[in-house]
Amino acid sequence: MNDNNAGSTGDPDLELLVVGSANADLVVGVERRPAPGETVLGSDLAVHPGGKGGNQAVAAARLGARTALLARVGDDAHGTLLLDAQRAAGVDTAGVLVGGAPTGVALITVDPSGDNSIVVSPGANARLTPEDIRAASGLLAAARVVSSQLEIPLDTVAEVVRTLRPGARFVLNPSPPAPLPAEVLAACDPLVVNEHEARVILGEDAGDAPEEWARGLLALGPRSVVITLGSAGALTADGSDAVRVPSPKVDAVDTTGAGDAFTAALGWRLGLGEDLATAAAYAVRVGAAAVTRKGAQGSYPTASELAKAVPEVSSR
Repeated sequence: MNDNNAGSTGDPDLELLVVGSANADLVVGVERRPAPGETVLGSDLAVHPGGKGGNQAVAAARLGARTALLARVGDDAHGTLLLDAQRAAGVDTAGVLVGGAPTGVALITVDPSGDNSIVVSPGANARLTPEDIRAASGLLAAARVVSSQLEIPLDTVAEVVRTLRPGARFVLNPSPPAPLPAEVLAACDPLVVNEHEARVILGEDAGDAPEEWARGLLALGPRSVVITLGSAGALTADGSDAVRVPSPKVDAVDTTGAGDAFTAALGWRLGLGEDLATAAAYAVRVGAAAVTRKGAQGSYPTASELAKAVPEVSSR
């Protein structure tokens, strides 16, 4: 495979463009996660397509969104696996660049409760450059919503912000968390974080309640904030009152990639014109559905599966 052109796909109105990472997830089940210096035995190794960018693109496409991915993978078997998975889900892969380094890999352990620990080797993801973003200006010009994460270089994310078409909405999940430049924060609509990411960004003065985290995050400059709260749902804030969005109760099997499914669904529904709380209510259902199956991309529901498996929940 050769490096390919990440220009316009010819689609004049992509509902979601995901700019981010694509990894091969190497997953091992464990009875408990090891303590420092400890070795534990696990299950047979399972290899799944993943990465926050790849996950978001597949999640949105499976729900029915017109979705494209701008990413970089290696010229190797893992890269082929990732591209095949994107295409099978209906994602436009014209923006996926090939070569420059081995495909990124995530090493994941999952315990019986479904909780996971993840170590990421970025590989080709670290070679997605600002120049690649500028070369893909036609693709960004076609997108209503652009979603990104921090498994690619921060300079590249900043270039995404500079290249957005007028009126496009930028969604950022700052994971893994890192200090964000003011221009990136100012473009976020919303900034999507979990409790850990909120506390890292806010530091010692974060406070104890999600409402406090939302106020602190908004003070940093994003246009809106969404805080995911696991089985408790999410909280949204856009400068007015914060809104709690409950999650349906489900039996969690594996939480891997659930946050990516949430963020993808949120971005897509915002692009369709829904308000923040309404879009988040849909997104928590998608995230809840995802934790009921093993893996990341393989756990993501279609719209019809979602309607059958996870009922709507009334806001409190």
